[in-house]
Amino acid sequence: MTSSTRRSMMLAPLAVAAASALPLGTARAQKKYGPGVTDTEIKIGQSLPYSGPASAYGQIGRAEAAYFKWLNAEKGGINGRKINLISLDDGYNPAKVVENIRRLVEQEEVSFIFNVLGTPLNKAVRPYLNQRKIPHLFNAAGSEQFADPKNFPWSMGWQPTLRWEAMTYAKHLQANHPNAKIAVLYQDDDFGKEMLEGLREGLGAKANTILGTQSYQPTDPTMDSQLVSLKATGADTLFLFAYSKQVAQSIRKAAELGWKADIYIHLGSAQIGSTLQPAGLENSIGVKTGGFIKDPTDPQWANDPFIKNWFEWMKKYMPDANTADSMNISGFAYAQTLEHLLRQCGDDLTRENIMRQAASLKDYRNEALLPGSLINTSPTDYRVIEYIKIQRFNGKAWEFV
Repeated sequence: MTSSTRRSMMLAPLAVAAASALPLGTARAQKKYGPGVTDTEIKIGQSLPYSGPASAYGQIGRAEAAYFKWLNAEKGGINGRKINLISLDDGYNPAKVVENIRRLVEQEEVSFIFNVLGTPLNKAVRPYLNQRKIPHLFNAAGSEQFADPKNFPWSMGWQPTLRWEAMTYAKHLQANHPNAKIAVLYQDDDFGKEMLEGLREGLGAKANTILGTQSYQPTDPTMDSQLVSLKATGADTLFLFAYSKQVAQSIRKAAELGWKADIYIHLGSAQIGSTLQPAGLENSIGVKTGGFIKDPTDPQWANDPFIKNWFEWMKKYMPDANTADSMNISGFAYAQTLEHLLRQCGDDLTRENIMRQAASLKDYRNEALLPGSLINTSPTDYRVIEYIKIQRFNGKAWEFV
């Protein structure tokens, strides 16, 4: 057996779930193609911030490009068709993303749009794509606005919605600390405001236990003044509806202030390597979050077959990438979900059927997600990932609570 054969056998389990549970007869259906599809190719459009203030998230697109390169090389693409991902840089600028999407649709003639990042950018292109009936799939934005099939039937998110996440924290807090006194730090945009609204909704009649809130701008150099103000409220529970840098700064500042608050953080910031280590692992003991995807840096997954194979895949297809960067496994999971969807479409690759199948995912298991998570969608339910488990950091790893 050659070394390349051994590698192919080792990497094969990564996409086992994507090839399973397909409706009988799907691949045998008569060929039907929409724009961007031929017997040999499926052309996909994407816009991500490879430059600008959110450029770190461009790594998602690099991971997805590597996944499709692997898929094309090792598996011959999907049902014999190679994936051609055209990914453009928008600099996290709503005006630029509109320009990019128009170019992808009108000049490149892509089949659909995949994995645009950010609530304001997805909102900017959603009317155009829905008016033209072009699938706007698996957006990298947690807003509840992208799970609205009644008003925007061609747009679908992927990750747990921000509102659902915040309500999950509220439910956990009420069950375990019903008399909590709450303080909230939130980013002053749709992301932070939606989480704050979800927390208030989840608390219901106890929303008045929120003693203070402080907002911040992503360009703020520190969170020091906000944390001082929040501690002064007398709160014993702190919610950080923020991204990794601001979460790390806030945890460290709370420790400097001697504030022994019960801390909950946004699940998108729950990386040990990029958030808790800068915050100080000692300072982070007891921090809680909602988990939905495996963190490769977490020791609890050291012997997980999927994670072992993922590290091997990273060595071959992204050798210069930082495996502790959560964007890499996120991009992998996004791409693998899309692979499953396109296999389910079989030979009917019209835009209408691609959207129909996106709204017909049944018990799909993506191994990058936490154990117990199954993806189910319907024409009236566009929430792709709904499984969240509360986790607590013990100083070394996340443990379920």
